[in-house]
Amino acid sequence: MSASAPITQDVHTMPRKLPEGPVNLVGLTRDAMRAALIEAGVPEKQAKMRVGQIWQWIYQWGVRDFDAMTNLAKTLRAELKERFVIEIPEVVSKQVSEDGTRKYLVRIAGGHEVEVVYIPEEGRGTLCVSSQVGCTLTCSFCHTGTQKLVRNLTAAEIIGQVMMARDDLDEWPEIGAPKDETRLLSNIVLMGMGEPLYNFENVRDAMKIAMDAEGIQLSRRRITLSTSGVVPEIARTAEEIGCQLAISFHATTDEVRDKLVPINKRWNIDVLLDALRSYPKVSNSERITFEYVMLDGVNDSDEDARRLIKLIDGIPAKINLIPFNEWPGAPYKRSSNNRIRAFADIIYKAGYASPIRTPRGEDIMAACGQLKSATERARKSRRQIEAEAGLAGQ
Repeated sequence: MSASAPITQDVHTMPRKLPEGPVNLVGLTRDAMRAALIEAGVPEKQAKMRVGQIWQWIYQWGVRDFDAMTNLAKTLRAELKERFVIEIPEVVSKQVSEDGTRKYLVRIAGGHEVEVVYIPEEGRGTLCVSSQVGCTLTCSFCHTGTQKLVRNLTAAEIIGQVMMARDDLDEWPEIGAPKDETRLLSNIVLMGMGEPLYNFENVRDAMKIAMDAEGIQLSRRRITLSTSGVVPEIARTAEEIGCQLAISFHATTDEVRDKLVPINKRWNIDVLLDALRSYPKVSNSERITFEYVMLDGVNDSDEDARRLIKLIDGIPAKINLIPFNEWPGAPYKRSSNNRIRAFADIIYKAGYASPIRTPRGEDIMAACGQLKSATERARKSRRQIEAEAGLAGQ
């Protein structure tokens, strides 16, 4: 591993020009929806109440038809139909794994595609949401990272993935029925395609909608944002979102992390850990999850495990060990089960939870690090990928 992978570029995303025609109410904050209604002619004194009513129809009951919003006057419903739409991403395909994992390919504005994964488990169900089309990061073990960034998703396209999954799971509550506390979709992880903190405002607005008490009503403790280490946005995440935080860590020295997670060249391990030490206090988060993909002969030694323990000292933490999920052309191999267990044992004996993630959805390429738009999948040879990762000829 003597060669170096390319560092992620600086990203300055230009605001997308809004499409002409009706405005999509999905993804608007309450303030933005109120302003839109006032501009459409709703009296200012009524606007806050109308937002509350429409908000509940869209996010609590999953209603997309203005005519079904029966507590609004018929004349208002007709006006809303002329000025607004309620639209979410379109499902292009759905695959269901042998283990029950569902992978959706969804199409968004401009004909772009992203993947979304639903993982059912006993007592919970987790939706893995994408925040970008492609990814600006070039993490050498990640399939998504071999697809160049196309654009950021809007708040509507992010929260729309959650609404789409609730549609497919038939989980919108029935109006008037007793409240059912059991949820098929109980958790959100921002671990799909893209780096969420390079799309901060849209991610924040979408997660505020997910947490809203009159809508989807997910606790901030049931939402986990995973970042590769965009240090300047970490404190902002604590203050403005307050969800759980996961870090794609994956190495215990800057030399190795520079190659696995090239953003480390900008904000190295020491700088990242300094930013993390204050996060649980600011957000009232219980602990930070360190994600650590197990790569054979690269980052899986006993020495790595001991270094990891020293590095995270003083940070309330859990270590998620992730057996590497191979993909066509992947330049790495998964650590052996014995090696992973030995690594986990060292972490556990030091007093940290060290669960080994059970790979889910591998048969449909839905596992961690495997997501990629279908139109982009398998376009690169193993030789190309190894060259870009700085691994050629080793």
